[in-house]
Amino acid sequence: MFFNLPTLFTWARIVAIPLIVAVFYWPGLSEATQNLIATVLFVAFAITDWADGYLARKLNQTSSFGAFLDPVADKFLVCACVLVLVHLDRADVFVALIIIGREIAISALREWMAMIGANKSVAVHMVGKLKTTVQMVAIPFLLYDGTVLGVIDTRFWGTLLIWLAAVLTVWSMVYYLRKALPEIRAKAR
Repeated sequence: MFFNLPTLFTWARIVAIPLIVAVFYWPGLSEATQNLIATVLFVAFAITDWADGYLARKLNQTSSFGAFLDPVADKFLVCACVLVLVHLDRADVFVALIIIGREIAISALREWMAMIGANKSVAVHMVGKLKTTVQMVAIPFLLYDGTVLGVIDTRFWGTLLIWLAAVLTVWSMVYYLRKALPEIRAKAR
């Protein structure tokens, strides 16, 4: 279905992108307020990633359109926020290139594998889920860019986690490419 509750949650993640970006250009807001609003928005919309899948299964409202849109929304949200973090000098451009480059490469690989009827060989794997989880924790830490409870330096931990996410990103890309390699070789002949 194009519009049901789970799909609306997915659409919300796409709508969130300009809202999160706009926070950093809103006149009259202090940097701390911008950081807090962007962090709260990101966390709220990231939770919809879990909620849409749960609701789709619970309400029996799964659809091929929802299965297509969900990862697209995730990738848009993550990539947009990583670019904002690079612009704010809170993330390295190399991390952005790794994360965005992997998303493009694996999306293209999945599309090609689907065209040749071998999409099961590049189905979502645990390393991809772990990569996404680490990204979803690192990004709000870097958006917040402050100290939580007087002891947690979110810039330090966010930077550490975003680099860990970059390593997991490469690892997951290699995993998916290795899984697809037999099909690629077979079709290249």
